[in-house]
Amino acid sequence: MDVSKRAFNFCAGPAALPTAVLQRAQAEMLDWQGKGLSVMEMSHRSDEYMAIAAKAEQDLRDLLVVPNDYKVLFLQGGASQQFAEIPLNLLPEEGVADYVDTGIWSKKAIEEAKRFGRINVAASAKAHDYFAIPGQNDWQLSKDAAYLHYCSNETIGGLQFDWVPELGDTPLVVDMSSDILSRPIDVSQFGLIYAGAQKNIGPSGLVVVIVREDLLGRARSSCPTMLDYKVSADNGSMYNTPATYSWYLSGLVFEWLKEQGGVEAMERINRAKQELLYKAIDDSDFYSNPVAHNARSWMNVPFRLADEKLDKAFLAGADARGLLNLKGHRSVGGMRASIYNAVGLDAVEALVAYMAEFEKEHG
Repeated sequence: MDVSKRAFNFCAGPAALPTAVLQRAQAEMLDWQGKGLSVMEMSHRSDEYMAIAAKAEQDLRDLLVVPNDYKVLFLQGGASQQFAEIPLNLLPEEGVADYVDTGIWSKKAIEEAKRFGRINVAASAKAHDYFAIPGQNDWQLSKDAAYLHYCSNETIGGLQFDWVPELGDTPLVVDMSSDILSRPIDVSQFGLIYAGAQKNIGPSGLVVVIVREDLLGRARSSCPTMLDYKVSADNGSMYNTPATYSWYLSGLVFEWLKEQGGVEAMERINRAKQELLYKAIDDSDFYSNPVAHNARSWMNVPFRLADEKLDKAFLAGADARGLLNLKGHRSVGGMRASIYNAVGLDAVEALVAYMAEFEKEHG
C-alpha cells in the first residue's frame, strides 16, 4: 500500500500506530529475522521471544527512566481488569482506599473497587460538571488510606491532571492509559502506574503495570493467582502465555519512540498539536470546548459545533477527507479528536484546515 494514502486516524482507542512500526511488523510478519516464522508463532519461552520481551521492557524503562526498585509487568485484561486487580493486591479487607472521580473511567474504577472493600471518594469533578478538577486542598482524604487512585487523563471528557497529588507516604495509584509516554513523568512519585496499551503503547490485548517492589506480596488470600502482582513479577509476566504479539508490537513502538527522541521530543510535538487545535476552537464562535484551560487534555480534545444538527455533515466531510473517527463518545456526543503520539502534527493541521473550511461554509 502507498503509505501516502493512509488516513489520519483520530480514534480514541484502539488508536493510530506509527506507520513505520506497521511497516516493520509487515516486513517481519512471515519471517522474523530469518527464522522462517512469525512472532505470532513463537513459543513465549523461546530464546528469541524472551529477547524480544526483555528488549521491550528495557526500552520502556529507558523511556520513562523507571527506577530499579520498580517491576514492569506486561499483563492481559486491559486497564479495566486493573480496577479489580488493584484493590485485590493493595487494599486490606478491613482497610480503606481513596479515589478521585474525574470522569467515566475513574467512576468505573470506583464502582469496581467497591466490590472489594471500603472506598472513600475523596474528591469529585461532578460539582464542576466534569469540566474542572478540584484542587487538592478541597479533597477529603482518609487518615490511613491504603492508596489513592486517580485517572491522569479522562479520554471521554478530555479532562487531564497537569499536576501530581502530594500525599506523603500514601501510595499513588494512577491510570495513565491515555497519556503515558506523551511527556516525561517522575515514576518515583507513584506506587503503581497502569496503562492499557491501545492508545500510546501498542495494540489492544495488553496492559502495562509499573509497580514499586515494596507493594508486592500484599495480595489477599482470595486473590486469584493470575491477578497477583507478585506472581506476575516472579514469573516475568509469563505465569501463563502472555499476549505475545501485542507485547512485540509495543516493543516496536518503544523503539520508534526512542528514535524520535524519546518522551521529551514527544512532549514538544504534543504541546504544539494541542495548542494548534485548542486555538482553532477558542478563536471560533462555531466550535467550543468547555473544559477549564488548566485541565484540558493534550491527548483527547472534545469539541462541539454551534448547531448539533450539523454534526452528521461535519463527520461525513471529515471522512471524505481521510479525517477518521472524530465522532464523540456516545455518552457525551459532539466531536473528539484523539491526538496520541502516533498522530502527527500534519494530521492536526489537516483537521484545523477542515474545521475552518466547514465553518466558512456553514457558520
